[in-house]
Amino acid sequence: MSRILFFTLSLFAPSLLLANPERFPAETLGIGWTLPFITMLLSLALFPLLIPRIWKAHYGKIAVGLALFTMGSLALTFGPSLALSAIAHTLFHEYFPFIIMIGALYTISGGIRLRVEASATPFLNTCFLALGTFVAGWIGTTGASMLLIRPLLHMNANRKAKVHHVIFFVFLVANMGGALTPLGDPPLFLGFLNGVSFSWPLSHLILDMLLMIVPLLVIFYSLDTFYAHKEGFTYVPSKMTLDINGAFNGLLFIGVLGLVVISGIWKPSTEIALGPLSLELQNIVRDLGLIGLALLSYKLTPVTLHEENHFSWEPFKEVAKLFLGIFITVIPVIAILKAGPEGALAPLIALVNENGVPQNAIYFWLSGGLSSFLDNAPTYLVFFHIAGGNADVLMESLPRTLAAISLGSVFMGAMTYIGNAPNFMVKTIAEFYKVPMPHFFGYLAWSCGILLPLFFLLAWVRF
Repeated sequence: MSRILFFTLSLFAPSLLLANPERFPAETLGIGWTLPFITMLLSLALFPLLIPRIWKAHYGKIAVGLALFTMGSLALTFGPSLALSAIAHTLFHEYFPFIIMIGALYTISGGIRLRVEASATPFLNTCFLALGTFVAGWIGTTGASMLLIRPLLHMNANRKAKVHHVIFFVFLVANMGGALTPLGDPPLFLGFLNGVSFSWPLSHLILDMLLMIVPLLVIFYSLDTFYAHKEGFTYVPSKMTLDINGAFNGLLFIGVLGLVVISGIWKPSTEIALGPLSLELQNIVRDLGLIGLALLSYKLTPVTLHEENHFSWEPFKEVAKLFLGIFITVIPVIAILKAGPEGALAPLIALVNENGVPQNAIYFWLSGGLSSFLDNAPTYLVFFHIAGGNADVLMESLPRTLAAISLGSVFMGAMTYIGNAPNFMVKTIAEFYKVPMPHFFGYLAWSCGILLPLFFLLAWVRF
């Protein structure tokens, strides 16, 4: 029994003789420290498919349990003081700002109801998707998806073939548009929290976005035209009408954008001490402002409008619980990555860095491949730290490496239903509208057939 216990402990820390270390001695962390994080991500990928009822009832317990296991292991190995400091830093500098941003965008978008009355021609559908892709970059892929999927489905209520509408909506609005700004998709917001400037994605990723978005819109238009002709759809000239309820929430979206931009450019050099933490004033103002805007939206939005939008807190609570597990379990993984070639993940670092030179194409495919089946936010964070974790160096000296990580994480989240949070939410809403959405592998066939060739083209041209 003692040998088994010794072997188990040695997986997590080959050297347990450290007393009150000032930092995590990352070079001594064994590969076993990655197991809680890997378990968390595999649970996200597999349990909804294999044991959906159990997962739905207990996903929160699984996430919190893995988080508590990691916290306890850190405290036992390195002492409560160092463990508390690392956990508090992660919660207040990454998790809470991340959840506050997601919550604000989700709440405000839930207070707007769009209704479009028009004859759904292939041209109009294509324009709608193009506009939605642009909007997603400014109000988030989650916000844009919840705001625009219902108008698209309502507009095409009389069309027989609708599955491709939802598939391309997931490709474009729920994913591709997120590469425009840090507001667009959680991976880029995590980059912003770690020092990447707000304007960097817009100035460095716009050509890559166009290289993906333009062909996708052309393919969609051709496909929608084919289905319209096949089903005998005839265009009936009519006046297009747009009905917007809860339009005041649009002003709150502008407030969200302003708070995030200001927090990135306003540097008052004022910090507030909170135990072992030091919180910057601009970040406190941003987060409190976002909470205030979310509360204002929820308070002022009529109950009937929320009911029409089928607004519920369940999707947000699910994200909050799952990401608590992700952010806590990733703490030792990031520590190992920061150890570089001296750490337990040296082979992975060697794979993406040859003789100290980043292999950008490999960064793109690895970050994207993991984002396809796991979750793109923690995947981005892991590869961001593999690349050095210094935002200034990455933006100035290694912009294509940062672009490869950003594009892989954002774009390839579209490969499966579980790659990005809005994907499954859009599927659920479409099925509520009686659209016969494909199962997991059916959707994968669509994404492999359409997206993979474009990803190969992007990698060949840009990396």
